[in-house]
Order: sequence, then structure tokens, then C-alpha cells
Amino acid sequence: MGYTALYRKFRPLKFEDMVGQAHITRTLKNQIIANRVGHAYLFNGGRGTGKTSAAKILARTVNCLNPQNGEPCNECEMCRDAITGSLIDIVEMDAASNNGVEDIRAIREAVNFLPTKAKYKVYIIDEVHMLSTGAFNALLKTLEEPPEHVKFILATTEPQKLPATILSRCQRFDFKRIKTEDVVKRLKIICTESDIEASEEALKLIAVLSEGAMRDSISILERCAQENTKIEEETVRDLVGIPKMEYIYKIAENIIEKNSEGAVSVINEILNEGRDIDNFLWEIIKYMKDILVFKTCNSLEVYNVQEQEKIKELADKSSKEKLIEIIYDLSELANDIKWSSQKNIMFEAGIIKACMEKRVEVVPTYIRETTQNSSANPIPTQNAQTNRSYNSEIKKEATSAPRTISVNDKDNLPYWNKILDTLKSNGKVMIYTNLIGTRAKQIDDMTVGIEFSGKISAFGKTILENYDNKTEIERLIAMEAGQKMHVKYLEGVNANIKQEKQGNSQLDDISKKININIIDE
Repeated sequence: MGYTALYRKFRPLKFEDMVGQAHITRTLKNQIIANRVGHAYLFNGGRGTGKTSAAKILARTVNCLNPQNGEPCNECEMCRDAITGSLIDIVEMDAASNNGVEDIRAIREAVNFLPTKAKYKVYIIDEVHMLSTGAFNALLKTLEEPPEHVKFILATTEPQKLPATILSRCQRFDFKRIKTEDVVKRLKIICTESDIEASEEALKLIAVLSEGAMRDSISILERCAQENTKIEEETVRDLVGIPKMEYIYKIAENIIEKNSEGAVSVINEILNEGRDIDNFLWEIIKYMKDILVFKTCNSLEVYNVQEQEKIKELADKSSKEKLIEIIYDLSELANDIKWSSQKNIMFEAGIIKACMEKRVEVVPTYIRETTQNSSANPIPTQNAQTNRSYNSEIKKEATSAPRTISVNDKDNLPYWNKILDTLKSNGKVMIYTNLIGTRAKQIDDMTVGIEFSGKISAFGKTILENYDNKTEIERLIAMEAGQKMHVKYLEGVNANIKQEKQGNSQLDDISKKININIIDE
């Protein structure tokens, strides 16, 4: 028998074996026990969070000859055939490679026939967002009124790409990123059953690197176990290509202290070791984020006492605003490096730039007042004294400019500003800062559109499309709207964008006269 990858060997066979998705498994089990299983489900969530595993278990349970408390027995003929993949009544389809109209038409024709052996025909369509528009249209009618002997389970990482007509016909379940501690617990079980020796620190690092994806964490563990008798933290760092924590700390220290020479010295050591630039930069960004978190809430779980002491030293040397600025700059650098053929040069230049003093950017008082009136956070400046010295001159020059340069709130949802305030008060800094100046309107009975006056930056898209961040926005909207709503981001569609541009152009003229930058949110 051939070798089986660990993530396949330890794929959950029952709902109770799934990690971190109790809110979903509990509901599914109750539906099965009450014999109220729906005809169409949509499983949404990040990679490796258990969507496909849950779909397989659900498909097996509804066909099990001896289900037990909402779980499959995994011993009857149906369960055994389903596990081995020989039960032809359970069909798994990858929409990434089968996304045409013909593929869906084949399903439409097949559903008219009774199951060959099982009680239900179950179609599991993975990465369903990859279907073409024609394929979605072909699926629509069948999904709305399928025969009684057919169940559909759709899985996706990007539900926003699905038509509202498809979403409205499915029971939607959102799979959460798995907590670090839950990932570690599961990895310990796998290590015990697979005779793998690994330190607590190594498993924590693997869990952090997996970013809440159980499958990714098991794959990293397997890679480490193939070359080492015992897995230590440095083992993981070496195999994944992450520099030692000492290097990351030195780079962060040099950036905060604006010591470009020291940063270049560390960079040369890293490059000489042949480390992966993308991973190294990702670690620096994450480390800077952790410094910001520590400065905000004064605690971190992943780091030991000595590492937290170093983080505290760096947090004391910098402000929250400065740390956010560094994170933004490095994230833009990471995005630029992806498309560059000279990664090392771009990386070194980007780190040197991050070490440099930023040019003073002055924000006029009346812009601060306008921003505050629209529930936005006052924009920080690096030189308050310079700001004050220019305020009187700016006000004189700005009398002819529209006082309110934010978009008209006439069509804005009444609760949107309250949601922005909630994000701010809850410490969701990244989400909040990227939503400053936006409006919200209801597109249909299930969708809220968030309008931006212009194009969303690449980093902004990364933040706002993040699964946890988008879920948080949708959760707050649902609380205010009284029903579950989906969010759609709309670029450059504000009704009064022309007026806003006129206001901004006048402000630009003012800024040129006094040689300052107006920060455009």
C-alpha cells in the first residue's frame, strides 16, 4: 500500500473529530437527528478549516444505515464504500477544473435518476466560486428545486463571488479560522499516534505559521518529521525558511531606531544564509504587528518571557501611529516584491526606506473636524508644532473650499457610522482605518455595498478581504440590520465623487502654496 499523507490519514471521520467548528457541527448533528437536513448547503471559510471534511461527513451520515446521535457509524456498507470512494452516489467535483456549462448540465441530467445504492445522491462541489456565469445559471433551477433524493453541498473560500441567487438558495455555514491552541492540541494527538517527537515551542510555531488552517499545520509537521528525529523550533524555522528570531528582532530594532546601516548589516547576513525574502519580510511585518498589539493590550501569547521583554523595549521606543505606518510601508513592499525580478534589491531598498525619517505631513484642523464629524479618527501628524503654525494660514486660504469634503451621507445607512465607531472602540484598527470615509447602502435584501470614493489599495484589499475581518464587518451589520447580510466592496461609485474631487483639488492648491501634503483618506 502506498504512502498516505498525514492530513489525509488524520482527516476527521466524525463531526466530533473536527477542530474549532463546534458551532457548525452542533447544528448539522441536530438537523440530522431531527430529520431536517436541507437540500443545499454552502460551506464557506479559509483553506484547511474543515469545509471538505464536514461535507464528506454530512454526505456519509445522511446515507448511513446506522447513524448514531447525528454521526455516521463508519462501519456499515454505505460508510465503508463512502470512505474508500467507491460509493458512486456521493459525487465530488472540483469547480476549479470543471467550471463549464457542460459540467453542470451533466449534473442536471444525472439528478433525475434515482441513487444506485444509497438513500441520497450527494453532490459536493468544491471551489464553487470558480464556476462560470453560464454554469451558475445552469445550476440555479436544479439547486432551487432538486429531487427529494438529491443533496447539494457547495464549498468555497470566496462567497462574495457567488451570485445572490445561489446564496439565497443555500443554508450558509461560515467556518472560522482555527485557534492556535486548538491546532496545537490536534498536532499533539497526531504526534502521539505517529511517533513524532516535537517540542511545545515547535508546535506553537507551526500553528502560527498555518494561520488557522489545520491542513497546512499538518503538512508543515509532516515536512519537519521526515528529516528530524525530534522537531524543535529552529527545525521548523530552517525548513520553512524563516530567519532566527534574533535577526527579526534586530531588523525591527533598526527600523524603529532609524538605523539604516545596522539594518543593511543584518540583511546581508540573511541573504548570505540564502533565506527566503518573502518569508523573512512576512515575519518582520508580523513581528511589527505583535509589537503594536503588545503596546495596545500589553500581552502576547506566542512569545516567551525573554522575547516579550525585547518586544516591550521596542514598543516603548515607538508610538502606535508610527508602528501602523511601518506595517503599511512593509506591506506595500511585500506586494511590490511579488512582481519584481530583483527581489533582493527591492527588499534592501525597502528596508532602508523604512529606516528613513518620514517627510512631515500636516493635516489642517478643519479636515480633522470634518473627519471627526463623519465618525473617523483624527489623522495623526508627526509634528504637532508645525501643524499648529500653519493652521491659521490654511484656514484663510480654505474659506472658498467646501468645508465638508467627505461624501454626502444622504443615502448612507443610518447605522454605518455607529459600526465604524464600534470597530474603533473594539480595537479593530486595521479594519477601521481602511473604512474611513466610506458609505454603506443596501443593494438588495441580502447585500450591503460599502462604497469607496476611489480605488481600494492593494494592502487595503488584503485587510478588508481577510476572512475574519470581513466576517466581523458582516456580524456588526447583521446586529444592526436584524438579519444576516453579505458585504460587497464598491470602488469609485459615490454619487458626489465629482464634488469631492473639486474640493480635493482646491485643497491641493492650498497645499502647494505652503509646501505641505494633504493626507487623502
